[in-house]
Amino acid sequence: MRFDVFTLFPNLVLPYLEGSILQRARARELLQVEVHDIRAWTSDKHHVTDEPPYGGGGGMVMKPDPVFAAVEGVLGAPPTCPVILMTPQGRVFTQQVAEELAALARLALLCGRYEGIDERIRAHLVTDQISVGDYVLTGGELPALAVIDAVARLLPDVLGDPDGARDDSHATGLLEYPHYTRPSEFRGWGVPQVLLNGNHAEIERWRREQSLLRTWKKRPDLLEQAELSQDDQLFLAVLRGEMTLDEAKRKKKRFRILSDLTGEQDEI
Repeated sequence: MRFDVFTLFPNLVLPYLEGSILQRARARELLQVEVHDIRAWTSDKHHVTDEPPYGGGGGMVMKPDPVFAAVEGVLGAPPTCPVILMTPQGRVFTQQVAEELAALARLALLCGRYEGIDERIRAHLVTDQISVGDYVLTGGELPALAVIDAVARLLPDVLGDPDGARDDSHATGLLEYPHYTRPSEFRGWGVPQVLLNGNHAEIERWRREQSLLRTWKKRPDLLEQAELSQDDQLFLAVLRGEMTLDEAKRKKKRFRILSDLTGEQDEI
């Protein structure tokens, strides 16, 4: 998959791409990221890319001509792939949006700066707009990197483990379960015994219950859209106090629930 990033500050983007998983993915040609300096497409000797807004007001606005020239110079006119503007006005970036973008072969990310962009860029060049949250940053470079990172880890072989992203928080509609590693005891804090007994069916049940518990505690809104089994519904009914554990067990004999629903194993 290829990303084309259009920015006034390429040196803000490049260092993050040169380490860890993204660097290895690029070296193996699983991921291609090209960073384009919009200033290279200016036509004046001072490389001006912004001007005061018509009508007055504070701040500077990115000019349309160098942005159009940069994007069309790389992608063609009209562009041959989606052009996404990183902006607080866009649709909120979620795991589902990341999965949607991961299905594409190529996309462009346009990083705004200053007070914003000339509206003609938004109206006639941009094909999508994405926000990473309800707050404002000084530019679109950090959001663009967040999109690249989230999408890249969904691509085949990028993580190494083919199922590595399957159980991530939000991938299943729930928050991810707790993780533990060696040593089995640290400063008197142990690892839940279920993870040490080698019973994979028990481990999977524990992980699902912990995922439900953590989501119920921290992001109960996610449960409204999550795909929940009968066991999941019974577990949540006990958490909400809608039935007792004994009632849940009678409804599902094999239903299992942790005896301590508020233990430290739920803490990050």
